[in-house]
Amino acid sequence: MSDPVMPVIIALPPEMDLTNASDVLELITAACAPGVPVVIADLTSTSFCDSSGLQQLIKAGHKAAANGTELRLAIAPGGAVSRIIKLTGISQYLPVYPTTQLAADGGGQSAQPAAADGGGQPVG
Repeated sequence: MSDPVMPVIIALPPEMDLTNASDVLELITAACAPGVPVVIADLTSTSFCDSSGLQQLIKAGHKAAANGTELRLAIAPGGAVSRIIKLTGISQYLPVYPTTQLAADGGGQSAQPAAADGGGQPVG
């Protein structure tokens, strides 16, 4: 019996905007190699993401799915990125977890980022 393939974790930059959004897409797409079942985009240290960054995350999710890979987002609860993900509804299309560990353990159980009030409990 072989060991399960571990997810690939990609640490994303502290800020995602028009200047680096295409680089983010390239990073995630490159990680979606054949045989990689899960890629985790680690946004836990990302404090800013504009619409171009969000657009590239959605594109990356589509490209990952086309390759047979699930893209999961790890986003720290209560921050600006967590709020924008919640407001835009991206978590309806990509699974979102509050930590990379939970994303790695995910098994299809997505948990949206915690409420902006910092309550610490995932909302689902």
